[in-house]
Amino acid sequence: MHLSLGFSSCPNDAFIFDAMVHGKIDTEGIVFDPLIEDVESLNQGALNGHLDITKLSFHAFGYVWDDYVLLNSGSALGRGCGPLVVSKTNQNSRDLDTKQLTVAIPGKYTTANFLFSLVFPEVGDKREILFSEIEDAVLNESVDLGVIIHENRFTFEQRGLVKVLDLGEYWEKETGSPIPLGGIAMKRDKDEAMKLKVDRILKRSVEFAMDNPASSKEYVQELAQEMDERVIEQHIALYVNEYSVDLGEEGRAAVLCLFEKAIELNIFEQSQLELILTTNKS
Repeated sequence: MHLSLGFSSCPNDAFIFDAMVHGKIDTEGIVFDPLIEDVESLNQGALNGHLDITKLSFHAFGYVWDDYVLLNSGSALGRGCGPLVVSKTNQNSRDLDTKQLTVAIPGKYTTANFLFSLVFPEVGDKREILFSEIEDAVLNESVDLGVIIHENRFTFEQRGLVKVLDLGEYWEKETGSPIPLGGIAMKRDKDEAMKLKVDRILKRSVEFAMDNPASSKEYVQELAQEMDERVIEQHIALYVNEYSVDLGEEGRAAVLCLFEKAIELNIFEQSQLELILTTNKS
């Protein structure tokens, strides 16, 4: 049986999915057909219901909960790993008048945009830019601020940018919870046995990757292309952790907290919470 599987070219995703895509573990008769896209393209794909299984931003999950169910394994969630707001010049976040500023975001449905909106609900001009091009947009002054994610956390200072605000740090201080960035979702209309099977395989893939880090190195480098090896290692270390193996009670509570904040902002409705965290327990 074949199932379509969407994930990004980022090192943490390649690291997590390598074993199940390349048959290094028991996939219980399932062949996974990968589609590699940037995170916002994956979010848009989920909105259109294109894939059987997909990585997506937790913010985006709130818009597709009736079509997809969140799996327990594969999530990017933790502490000290949130998006950053960067600028070309030193600025105090408390003094920012965002109504007058142009801000680059990595996509409307990203968790990064949700967090930025939580801190700065009023922005003069938001521009959706591919995450890997946001640093350049700030440097060439086509925008005033950029919300950066993924490996750009490790490169912005080398490129001459300065941090204005750590959105993950803000979240942790406000909620006490780890920051839920992205998770793995599967079509809700698949039968329960299949959902449980995929969750088992996914967990097996994550555990294999963590126990055999060298095994995925070639695939990670292939997808990361020109990324510095040290940045690749930092990226995986930051975004792959115990929550990637299994969200657990703390992880699910953190995701629930995000949606409760979204309800306070009238982004989602209270009635969605019953289904939004209907996770499969393998």
